Amino acid sequence: MAVQTRDGTDQRFWNTSVSGDLAFLLARANSLSLAGANAALAQEGLKVRSYSVLALAASDERPTQRELSEFLRLDPSQIVALVDGLQRRGWVSREPDPQDRRVNVVVATDAGRAACERAHARVTEHQRGHFDMLTDDERALLTSLMRRLAGVAE
Repeated sequence: MAVQTRDGTDQRFWNTSVSGDLAFLLARANSLSLAGANAALAQEGLKVRSYSVLALAASDERPTQRELSEFLRLDPSQIVALVDGLQRRGWVSREPDPQDRRVNVVVATDAGRAACERAHARVTEHQRGHFDMLTDDERALLTSLMRRLAGVAE
């Protein structure tokens, strides 16, 4: 019988060279986290990508679709589809940017802000369980390291 890890994978694969590869570990950790977050968000009819767009639209930053694309590292066509889906649900609107009337910003509606709050609570609950093996200090360190890797100057 094969020894399994916490997530049910076969322990023998963790004895290979890939187990020390940071790119693999980041990708695997991301995949596990996304799967859990998507499951938590499904109750709101969202996935991580659409939630991310909604959360940014619900901020006071008033992002353009181009800014969303650049920040989320998604193709502009993916952003259009995500915004269209949120707009069909009445959760966001496209408004002219007062700084440049040729550009639209994406803004959450009141219903979108309420949906974002519910989704944020579900994501927070998921993260609490997903990262429960880490201490508070380890979570803070991981957050700091991930922000650095993501290119955020601290």
